[in-house]
Amino acid sequence: MTTPSLGTRVAKERILVVDDEQNARVALRTMLAEEGYEVLEAADGEEALSLLPGFGPSVVLADVRMPRLDGITLLKRAREQGTDAVFVMMTAFASVEAAVEAMRAGAENYLVKPLDFNAVQVVLAKALEKLKLQRDAQNLRERVRDRYSFHNIVGDAPELQAVFDVVKRAAPTRATVLILGESGTGKELVAQALHEESPRADKPFIKVNCAALSETLLESELFGHEKGAFTGAIGLKEGRFELADGGTLFLDEIGEVSPALQVKLLRVLQQREFERVGGTRTLKVDVRLVAATNRDLAGMVKTGGFREDLYYRLNVVAVTLPPLRDRKGDIPALVTHFIAKYAKAYGKEIKALAAGTLNALLSHDWPGNVRELENVVERAVVLCKGTELDGDDLPPTLRGLRPRSDRSPGALIPGATLYDIEREAIVRTLEMVGGSTSRAAEILGISVRKIQYRQKEYKEREEGHYVARPDGDDEA
Repeated sequence: MTTPSLGTRVAKERILVVDDEQNARVALRTMLAEEGYEVLEAADGEEALSLLPGFGPSVVLADVRMPRLDGITLLKRAREQGTDAVFVMMTAFASVEAAVEAMRAGAENYLVKPLDFNAVQVVLAKALEKLKLQRDAQNLRERVRDRYSFHNIVGDAPELQAVFDVVKRAAPTRATVLILGESGTGKELVAQALHEESPRADKPFIKVNCAALSETLLESELFGHEKGAFTGAIGLKEGRFELADGGTLFLDEIGEVSPALQVKLLRVLQQREFERVGGTRTLKVDVRLVAATNRDLAGMVKTGGFREDLYYRLNVVAVTLPPLRDRKGDIPALVTHFIAKYAKAYGKEIKALAAGTLNALLSHDWPGNVRELENVVERAVVLCKGTELDGDDLPPTLRGLRPRSDRSPGALIPGATLYDIEREAIVRTLEMVGGSTSRAAEILGISVRKIQYRQKEYKEREEGHYVARPDGDDEA
């Protein structure tokens, strides 16, 4: 084995050396350790199998021919155990048959003895680079899935759960889905979750904001263009439909597409084929289309602003996301989620909301929906000086807001009884949180038991069966 001058590695990777020749193991271990690797030895495949779970190597350098358990059988058994280590096989016999067998079994590479340490370094570098790319890709997939999976779309309002139910049933199919809802309600989030729950999850998810581009640019963006198709087209460009082949294409703000482009979209949906701008060759694609809009497409069809045939092609499965003002019971959970998210992002320790802050958030109508709420919470986290968000951290338009008294104006003016004021607070808070006694109790700073007792008392008073109880019984 020839030995080059050794450098220094920054990161320490674990390598398991498996060889029945002790001198070869020791020499290889010494050289690898000097390079900065953490190295463990095994005299045969059986010993290596017992070491794999505890050691967790990144790379296994294994001799092909060994007693008890040879290198290729070791590789197969290790894969059955679930190890993701990269295997590099070593042998003194430079036979093509052995190399082919090793590669078929899943080995990353093949080294011939006596080993040239320069070659070992090159092979290890390539193996570790591939392993890093695999791990990065897996981490990215996990982050995307964690962000967009249904259990992380925060909210348990019945209207939102109904949306999830429809999307879960539609996800395994190739049906086109139309997502409706006001700006900021989370249409893109639902589109991504739909893709992640589908059989296409490992294929591309491509998104296009149709309102952000002119008609000419949008056509090129969707269908691509040939070289010289128009001024500035200096080369061939693949469109988003091509890039999304096998996966999902999300067209946001579909209501902004021009009538001319609507015709081309209709053709793709019907025939699953198109030509690039300036091209004559017909391209076929397998794309699942998801579209979204905050406009009234049905109304646009009646006025001639949107093609009826395209509308029905898009509207195979329709889901409508409720605005935040209609599911205010989800606000406490959303606020908690965003505080945790941005406290981590900005390196702050924020544990709670100061008294009255949640009331101010609940009192706002949120015309910008969840996006507006997220921006408000991010701003508050940035400005927060302590461990609690308070009213001073909120935008001026939200400071000092109180629940509106349009239901019973007289109950909150001077001269009202404490009973009336308390009843108004409990009843209106329960309305805001969709009847959840636990959330109402959290907002009002009282026990769930007290709310339940008061509800029973109010019902008895209305029915004329109420009998006064001694003070304090309601807290028992």
